[in-house]
Amino acid sequence: MFTMINFFRQIQRGKSALWIFLFTAFALISCTGDEVIEPLPKDEAYHLEKPSGFPEMTFDVTGNPVTVNGVALGKKLFYEGKLSRNNTISCGFCHIQEYAFTHHGHTVSHGIDDRLGIRNAPPIQNMAFLKNYTWDGVSHNLDERSLVPITTDFEMDSSLPEAVGKLNADENYRKMFKAAFGNENITGEKILKAISQFMATMISADSKYDRMKKGNAVFTAEENQGMALFQNRCAACHSGDLFTDESFRNTGMYYNAQFDDRGRYRVTLDWSDNMKFRVPSLRNVEYTAPYMHDGRFYSLEAVMNFYSDNVENQPNLDPLLKQNGHIGISMTSPEKQNIIAFLKTLSDKNFITNPKFAE
Repeated sequence: MFTMINFFRQIQRGKSALWIFLFTAFALISCTGDEVIEPLPKDEAYHLEKPSGFPEMTFDVTGNPVTVNGVALGKKLFYEGKLSRNNTISCGFCHIQEYAFTHHGHTVSHGIDDRLGIRNAPPIQNMAFLKNYTWDGVSHNLDERSLVPITTDFEMDSSLPEAVGKLNADENYRKMFKAAFGNENITGEKILKAISQFMATMISADSKYDRMKKGNAVFTAEENQGMALFQNRCAACHSGDLFTDESFRNTGMYYNAQFDDRGRYRVTLDWSDNMKFRVPSLRNVEYTAPYMHDGRFYSLEAVMNFYSDNVENQPNLDPLLKQNGHIGISMTSPEKQNIIAFLKTLSDKNFITNPKFAE
């Protein structure tokens, strides 16, 4: 009996020791820092499919071929704090997946040391099909887009040489760069190209609207009425399956002195471009509040009310907002609600929950 008791005590001690060992091992692994991502031994092309109705791809796959290892590296870099001066801010800090990669709840983005930017973070989606990417159109090359947030003092406040130095000190990154680009030589150009490869894969085209077009969903009466109103009142600017014509327009928003942002004028220095901003895509607009370049409106209802009643008649106001003796867009309250119902059919739940894009 004594022997059996000791035997079970030994087993119990052994279990305790095993749990201690496993806990310690887990703690050590957790404290080593970055997750180790094993690249494919031989890289493969990443298939980018153009959704039905989308324009041709603008992303230059000849100059930057999209590969499985390149996308994996780009995804890791997208969520990498080491690209910022103090290792705290990543691209994913201001572009949060569940809000269609916007900085939800912030009128303008907060960067390093909680510094305020001057603009609301735009969503990251369908960028492989767009011609420019910013509110003022200063950026039109996706391979170069990430340079601005990495180096801007109120965003990540770093530099490519600084980022390269940090990544070079990481063995896992050296392996990933070799797998994606053929050698361990980490450069600023490769950092930017890897991030743009990842962003090029972020395609959103599985909303109720898309399924309706394919005959796999049916709109409600309110959604159908909203679509008809949208096509009549809004589609001149928010056109095509990207729901933007990518033009720059003055839509009668007052100048906000707090951020001193005059839109396209900052790029061209042509006063006729004063307060002109890029027409944003409306895909996933349900998730991307607050709205406009400076996040001045916190709801779609507020946006509708602005266009119906509060558009300023500025000298270069877009002619589409000066029709039939009315400044703005004439809409009744029920019409506004129908348009909003249609806009919500552009929400792509699979996009904002897809683990392929998650940290």
